[in-house]
Amino acid sequence: MRITELLTKDTIAMDLNATEKNGVIDELVTQLDEAGILNDVESFKSAIFNRESQSTTGIGEGIAIPHAKVAAVNKPAIAFGKSQSGVDYQSLDMQPAHLFFMIAAPEGGAQTHLDALAKLSGILMDDKVRADLLAAQSPEEVLQIIDRADDEATEEENAEQQSVATTTSTDDEAKDEPYILAVTACPTGIAHTYMARDSLKKQAKQMGVQIKVETNGSGGVKNALTDEDIAKATGIIVAADVHVETDRFDGKNVVEVPVADGIKRPETLINLAQDTSRKPFVASGGKRNQAAEDNSKGIGKTIYKHLMNGVSNMLPLVISGGILMAIVFLFGANSFDPKSSEHNAFAEQLWNIGKNSAFALIIPILAGYIARSIADKPGFAAGLVGGMLAVSGDAGFIGGILAGFLAGYLTQGVKRLVNGLPQSLEGLKPTLIYPVLSVTITGLLMVYVINPPASWLNNLLLNGLNGLSGANIVLLGLVIGAMMAIDMGGPFNKAAYVFATAALTEGNSAPITAAMIGGMVPPIAISIAMLIFRKKFTKEQKGSIIPNFVMGFSFITEGAIPFAAADPLRVIPSMMVGSGVAGAIALGLGSAIQAPHGGIIVIFATDITHALQSLIAIIIGAVVAAIIYGLLKPKVTQVEAEASEAMNE
Repeated sequence: MRITELLTKDTIAMDLNATEKNGVIDELVTQLDEAGILNDVESFKSAIFNRESQSTTGIGEGIAIPHAKVAAVNKPAIAFGKSQSGVDYQSLDMQPAHLFFMIAAPEGGAQTHLDALAKLSGILMDDKVRADLLAAQSPEEVLQIIDRADDEATEEENAEQQSVATTTSTDDEAKDEPYILAVTACPTGIAHTYMARDSLKKQAKQMGVQIKVETNGSGGVKNALTDEDIAKATGIIVAADVHVETDRFDGKNVVEVPVADGIKRPETLINLAQDTSRKPFVASGGKRNQAAEDNSKGIGKTIYKHLMNGVSNMLPLVISGGILMAIVFLFGANSFDPKSSEHNAFAEQLWNIGKNSAFALIIPILAGYIARSIADKPGFAAGLVGGMLAVSGDAGFIGGILAGFLAGYLTQGVKRLVNGLPQSLEGLKPTLIYPVLSVTITGLLMVYVINPPASWLNNLLLNGLNGLSGANIVLLGLVIGAMMAIDMGGPFNKAAYVFATAALTEGNSAPITAAMIGGMVPPIAISIAMLIFRKKFTKEQKGSIIPNFVMGFSFITEGAIPFAAADPLRVIPSMMVGSGVAGAIALGLGSAIQAPHGGIIVIFATDITHALQSLIAIIIGAVVAAIIYGLLKPKVTQVEAEASEAMNE
């Protein structure tokens, strides 16, 4: 199938009006809807934003490829939009995006459609194609450019297949040349999978290195690596955001990174894959060797990685459950209680969904995905059971975290223990031996060893939090608020947020109040600083004033990251002071937010008094941070101003 069967004049918007990311998404979704591609606009848009929350689809080089594969799509299609001035799309290279391709794929789409989408992702890596598209003046011209690139890509693919056949037939002559393998995969298997493939292939060609890339896309595994490929490879790059089979790489030099790294730093990955001094990957009975996977990481970073895998899978339950509970308070403080005069049957059902269903799954899911991160699928069942026992044993989040690590590493031990069994029993390992042994041992250890001290520690912590008052509660707000601004989405931010959500699930809203307010301050403070100290910011920077206000009030701290990355010594301390002050004021005034996400919307879903107290804290904290940052920041130099003007022309 040709790309222009999916990209048509009806789905092309030559000149986008949007000046920020959400506006671009809205315009392209509207373009698809008007072309009759969608049957549920909101569902499709939600899927697009969900993909963006996993990692930006702004891949750099002026390109963004938002995409989703959902039932809301009637038929596969591609929408194209262009912005000459550029839009801050939070791209990997931190540069404005000019060319936008929104991919809409139906669930269970035909393989021919997926192949066309994969081809599009590849041809956009061509500098000339991007330049031609940016200069195009009409939809017809856009289609001509894509058609021409489609033909060239097909010719290159055919030539490559012939080259592979020739290389295979003369293998003895080429055996001394560098040869590496790669596997690419992203959550939807549509865009990033193939862009990482083409980025690696392009860089390998420039470096004179032979490479073969396997893609784990929506249509399944393509160009699969053979045992012969693996045997002769110097190294293997695994650029993936989802699990791919790595046991087959036992004893090889394996470089494991996110799929985005395959797009933005292919040269570094290829060099690492050729570095024969690196510790080899070891797999045993389905085990991924974490020593090889985390070769460049310490124990702390490895633990953090497994913990964050659990947290990221837990958050949708925390957020959805918490927001439903916040909505309940609109009906009355006790509207969920059948014994109360405020009782409302609908509010009671929302409370049951949020509190008794979503929140009840949080700790088991946390533990299950920690265990899965360590031991792959065999660890998942033991992790879930361990998490459930942490709940029933009153061990809370502490017990859940311990259960996840216990189940994961214990499952690894079980795999080693049964590795010497006869080959005839191999099929029973994943379905019978692994789960029975790991679940049983994890369960017994949780009940008799882990739960008693974890329960004591959990209750000690909760009692301590519930007993905080006066200066102590203010200090708590100061610390949590400041932590939210240290790295804006990094380890400190995540640690504060996880602690706060854990307390919220136990009925204490003070930590999440400080965390949300502290996390809202940085983007708002950046915008206020640009309004007060206008001469200290470039025209391009000031274009983000409104988007930063929107992100700040939506509790998206990451809106301040571009400024923090460019000037960390001034931005981060300023934001920490402002966020800390905001958190301290909020808790000092007695503010209480009953949901873990949602920003200003859920704040006003609570009692109006608490909402006003929260708003006062946010404004004061943001103004403090803005003034400190503005005073520390030097004026824009003539060179910076001219560069900014040139970029906006």
